[in-house]
Amino acid sequence: MKSRIHNRFTQLHKQGGKALVTFITAGDPDLATTAALLPRMAEAGADIIELGIPFSDPMADGPTIQRASERALAQGVTLEAVLAMVSQVREQVSAPIVLMGYSNPIYSYGWQRFAQDAVQAGIDGLLLVDLPPEEAGELLPAARAAGLEIIFLLTPTSDATRITQVSRCGSGFLYYVTVTGVTGARQSVSTSLEHELQTVRNTIRLPVVAGFGISTPEQAAQVAAAADGVVVGSAIVKLFEQYQGEPLQTEVTGLIRSLKRAITP
Repeated sequence: MKSRIHNRFTQLHKQGGKALVTFITAGDPDLATTAALLPRMAEAGADIIELGIPFSDPMADGPTIQRASERALAQGVTLEAVLAMVSQVREQVSAPIVLMGYSNPIYSYGWQRFAQDAVQAGIDGLLLVDLPPEEAGELLPAARAAGLEIIFLLTPTSDATRITQVSRCGSGFLYYVTVTGVTGARQSVSTSLEHELQTVRNTIRLPVVAGFGISTPEQAAQVAAAADGVVVGSAIVKLFEQYQGEPLQTEVTGLIRSLKRAITP
């Protein structure tokens, strides 16, 4: 049986479309808000939703997403609570859901137990920023047995050996980081992105989405022209610092609609 992620990319490919991958932090400002937003994000045009696992010591997240994690942690949000929340709303959300975060909470939970519980909750994939393929020996077999896609990152500094490792171990899709450094809105997209993505595509057959710093519909369209999809995170998460309640949901879904229109042929 094909995964929801595979089916979404297959559907988009048949339509000549590109995937919009949107990121928010679970539990920011509380889990009830996250639960209410997930189905509305999918309805607004999010093809895949990345749900950040709140973590106290991020290494790749800029200040916007760090503050989102701090707000969620201040509410006592745990990994168990995130899984329970997803389980409650899964039938209302048409988009695949990917958890994104860092290794420590998953390691503490237990690789096999997490893979089983995540799939049971309705999670489709997992991306751990600090877990490269060569260190994923315990997670990969547990994930394959449970049916959980494991998504890896590549960056502009990834060499041929790393690209080959990811090609061999990854599933679902590949997340290509458009810049070196941390997440956060950027003023422009690298002029070498198309060439970099072509180098990756020569080895990897998975769909390739690109992100880190994409903040406007114009940037999203530029990236989507070279990739199978575009990831937008900080631009959405910033709205959580400016709005709350129904105005927050309206702003988030409005931005998602504008991003989806920009990458739709």
